[in-house]
Amino acid sequence: MRFLPVKSEETQGVASVFRVRELLVRRCTQTINALRGHLTEYGQVVPQGATNARRLIALVADDESDLPATARASLKVLTATLSRLDDQIAILDVEINRRAKENEVARRLMTIPGIGPLIATAITTLAPPPEAFRKGRDLFARKTVHWTLFCSRSPWLGLIPRQHSTG
Repeated sequence: MRFLPVKSEETQGVASVFRVRELLVRRCTQTINALRGHLTEYGQVVPQGATNARRLIALVADDESDLPATARASLKVLTATLSRLDDQIAILDVEINRRAKENEVARRLMTIPGIGPLIATAITTLAPPPEAFRKGRDLFARKTVHWTLFCSRSPWLGLIPRQHSTG
């Protein structure tokens, strides 16, 4: 068993930025799905995905649509929530981008295709120091790390994907 050094308060603070961002993104997805579901009940079918969120908001905002006034009022609460969540995620993204620009290693990592400020900052801040590994391959020794390290649900962020299998 390998032991890693205790994380500094600064590292824990940055980790909280990633965790809060992940929570807000999940809430954003839940809100979009709720809007889609409610609008579907009134015959307004919009495809899945965050890219169609603007269409959902436009349908709720359109006073000429067939939505009942009572439904429109409650759905406007959801669209306002969605707008606030987007603003809060943008604030956290600005902080992550700032950290990426200030860190030399993160800037070098961002030269790799597919690695942006989010992943570069996560790796430089939250991954254990290179000295903790005997070989570069050991970084990927944990099950599922090889693909999750390059998505927002990285074990180094403290967010390990749920396992939905029996094995």
